[in-house]
Amino acid sequence: MNNNDFEAQIKLYAIIREKLTPVETANWEEKFNIEYTHNSTAIEGNTCTLIETKMILEDKIAPAEKTLREIDEIRFHYAAFQYVKANVKQEIPLTEEVIKDIHERVLNVPGIGGIYRNIAVYINGAEHVPPNPKRVREYMKFFMDDLRTNKFADPIEKAAWIHAEFVKIHPFQDGNGRTARLLMNYSLMSDGYPPTIIKKGNVREYFQSLETYSLKGDLQPFTGLLKRNLAKELDQFLHMYQHHIDIKELTHKDPHVLRYAQKIQANE
Repeated sequence: MNNNDFEAQIKLYAIIREKLTPVETANWEEKFNIEYTHNSTAIEGNTCTLIETKMILEDKIAPAEKTLREIDEIRFHYAAFQYVKANVKQEIPLTEEVIKDIHERVLNVPGIGGIYRNIAVYINGAEHVPPNPKRVREYMKFFMDDLRTNKFADPIEKAAWIHAEFVKIHPFQDGNGRTARLLMNYSLMSDGYPPTIIKKGNVREYFQSLETYSLKGDLQPFTGLLKRNLAKELDQFLHMYQHHIDIKELTHKDPHVLRYAQKIQANE
């Protein structure tokens, strides 16, 4: 997908998002919440299925064959994402304290949640070794300074960098991956983009792209994955709610948006 089409998707998403009825909004957001929580926890080894995740979050039913740890992982991730969305709505910037608060909700364990690690950690299957625990605080200060001063090409590159650099540091004892994906979406939503889901089916490409960044400083593979992923989700959203597209209204807007809306309605 070229940049013009992607930008048209983003702009058309924003237009349609404002037109959704309260029922449509609640339905779409809950669908996303469940799928996002399922995939983000599944990437880390949680065995709850999508249906079981829905049972836990929406129906308040705990599957009998699942462990309390897995059920809690689902509940905690969901709570952390609600916190992220509330902060974005209030336009609260991403700070080091907010990162700790997010992690504390992801890993709601006394003495671990929201507290930087004091032990050495290894990332299974990766060549990259995170920094010595004595330097974690220093690296997180660098991370926040770079976030404030770096010039990013667009919100996709910024969100990709936040995720990739955060997991490279691996500041917490556990829960870094789930927290990184929440930070990525915190950044996207703060910049007016929709959140996105790294699917468990893309896990090999996902991990390889992060490893490429950690070892070579090359962010492009992960940025490309993130952009393709988001473009696919936007296309699904736009087709789902195309009945809200008003071609006459769009004739007065960006011509790329108009052409993309016509393409959606033509089901091309």
